[in-house]
Amino acid sequence: MSAYFVYILANEKNGTLYVGYTIDLNRRVYEHKQKFIDSFTKKYSVSQLVYFEIYDDLKTAMEREHRLKKWRRKWKIDLIEKTNGDWRDLYYELLTLP
Repeated sequence: MSAYFVYILANEKNGTLYVGYTIDLNRRVYEHKQKFIDSFTKKYSVSQLVYFEIYDDLKTAMEREHRLKKWRRKWKIDLIEKTNGDWRDLYYELLTLP
């Protein structure tokens, strides 16, 4: 069974936000952190994983990402702060999961 992830990156607390989806969250966030791809996240140094959701269906994950991208900034910040009020970089916590 595959997992699909919708995620939000930030460059700092209440800073620039980026919403994306992927099948491999560890790899994708690593790519953002290493600035491998010329993109929005590289230009604005957006690489801290501050929020993510897990789905078992690609279509559902893609639809959720599309909806989140249309959300107002305040709504995204509220979503992040519900589960990650300190704006910790969750990437390092992912690395320690079995």
